[in-house]
Amino acid sequence: MDIRYSVNPEDFKHYDTDQVRNEFLYTNLYQNNQVTAFYTHVDRMVTLGCMPVDETVSIDKGIDVWKNFGTHYFLERREIGIFNIGKEGTITVDGTVYELAYKDCLYITRGAKEVLFASKDASKPAKFYMASTPAHTSYETRLLKLADANHRPCGDAEHCNKRTINQFIHPDVLKTCQLSMGLTALDAGSNWNTMPAHTHERRMEVYTYFEIPEGQAVFHMMGQGNETRHIVMHNEEAVYSPSWSIHSGVGTSNYTFIWAMGGENMEFDDMDNINITDMR
Repeated sequence: MDIRYSVNPEDFKHYDTDQVRNEFLYTNLYQNNQVTAFYTHVDRMVTLGCMPVDETVSIDKGIDVWKNFGTHYFLERREIGIFNIGKEGTITVDGTVYELAYKDCLYITRGAKEVLFASKDASKPAKFYMASTPAHTSYETRLLKLADANHRPCGDAEHCNKRTINQFIHPDVLKTCQLSMGLTALDAGSNWNTMPAHTHERRMEVYTYFEIPEGQAVFHMMGQGNETRHIVMHNEEAVYSPSWSIHSGVGTSNYTFIWAMGGENMEFDDMDNINITDMR
């Protein structure tokens, strides 16, 4: 497990390109029959990727659960949200099998002991993208299709940011302890997301960008609003943002991204907006 520690915004001002990428960027999430995990001490968020090919893969494969979490199994004191951004696959939770097609989402509550990943076709593997946060109680494990999400159209073509925010793991859809996740899709011809930018002092956030066409990229904006930086991101990479950092992006084409939030406040609109004219 790759462990990342908290970064002071005053120190961040002095980071060069490599330091920014090494601290905040998550790459190579999908490796054959493996679980790749990144742990950040910012709100104890764990970001994972799994691409089962010709094996059934356990969520804790390659992870020392006791060393990293002080628990006997991964979800003993955690909840998790999982999106499939690959081909058809299955997730088995304590003997119950859930079938996930492209962009389906599974929320698994605290206390699930066995979580297994598999693909329907080894030549067309599933890609499971996951975010996990600490949890104090248990709710209901639930499979969510796109039709189950709360859809919020945003932006317009004039400002190159026409998009739909699809809230899956969200208080308007189902109960969780602190995890929120959703999927935002930009229309063709639009390339800006989350602009005007904002921060939310009570929550951190992780973005993963996908459906980026070959040869294209997303410039992910981060840092404090008056002293911004960027990370050039490619398809199926992820990046985390501390509460003091903006999290916005602009692509050389349209794209889709999954956002995941953890912290002490689950109000989606609880944010500190920054005027575009005040940004530097």
